[in-house]
Amino acid sequence: MEKLVLPLLLALTLGLVSTPFVIRMAHRWNAVDFPDSRKVHRQPMPRLGGLAVYIAFAATLLLTQDLSREIYGLLLGATLIVLLGILDDIRGISARQKLLGQIVAASAVIPFGLQVEFITNPLQGGLITLGFWGIPITVFWLVSVTNAVNLVDGLDGLAAGTGVIASITLAVIAWIEGQVPAFILACILAAATLGFLPYNFHPARVFLGDTGSMFLGFTLAATAVLGLTKSAMALSVIIPVVILGIPLFDTAFAVLRRYRKRRPIFYPDREHLHHRLLMAGLSHRGAVLAVYTVNLVLGASAVLVTMLSSDQAVALLVIVAFVLLVVANRVGILEEPLPGQKESAEDLEGYKRTGM
Repeated sequence: MEKLVLPLLLALTLGLVSTPFVIRMAHRWNAVDFPDSRKVHRQPMPRLGGLAVYIAFAATLLLTQDLSREIYGLLLGATLIVLLGILDDIRGISARQKLLGQIVAASAVIPFGLQVEFITNPLQGGLITLGFWGIPITVFWLVSVTNAVNLVDGLDGLAAGTGVIASITLAVIAWIEGQVPAFILACILAAATLGFLPYNFHPARVFLGDTGSMFLGFTLAATAVLGLTKSAMALSVIIPVVILGIPLFDTAFAVLRRYRKRRPIFYPDREHLHHRLLMAGLSHRGAVLAVYTVNLVLGASAVLVTMLSSDQAVALLVIVAFVLLVVANRVGILEEPLPGQKESAEDLEGYKRTGM
């Protein structure tokens, strides 16, 4: 543990000191997010902040760690994701181009051995070897989590704080399971993001942007592949889903909602969980803290699952899923658009011209 103190301090410090430089770069490169009817902020905001998190994370790994082939693969994929995010934050790209870039970045890690190789069978015991199917499953997982964290980045500090909580949870479980590389990665990612968070928490001075939200999602997903999915622990493949429950469930509900309304899957709206919490009367900061609380409960549940028998773990996961569905129903994220948020035909047509 003593050897981890210097990397954590370095990642935290780099996150703190590099963010002001990135803010200036964002203004210089015109990477600025302007307000519109769908967004919560009311003034132009620099949106390249995730670059500071990437710099802190990558520099700390390169300067303090003996890197394995798999971690080199993770860095390559994360770098490609960051370049894609920078392009989107500065120039803007279509949803189709973004998805293609994410698939390329996810595929880049495969030759380095970073993939899901097996899943556990919690009912009958033993392992199910995936063989070739491990490749598409890995790519699907990386792309799904990348987009999930990207979609949840709607309030100051929401995605960054979610990333910190998920990273710490991953680190705890990786430590319990003896997965040292994943433990170190998760700790460094948490420290790098914590260094950025003071600039991003409400009232924010900078946004993560697609650069940061996609980097966080991709790196969290890759760290889970490196650690938890390589464990022979029962339900190991489910635990990352629990840890990232808020982004994944919010994304799943968004897909269902848009399918029901015959909207494109990537069509933006103001019906995500954080929007509903604001409409329920919570303040900006209150809505973020409410989501943090749910993330902490899910993280604690994921840690608890590793300490229970298979039957007890399944029972706990059923209860957690039921509670999430009840909360989603109460909040109304599957219902009709919020008052005053009906999509116009012009909005939809504009999306079709620039999106999928």
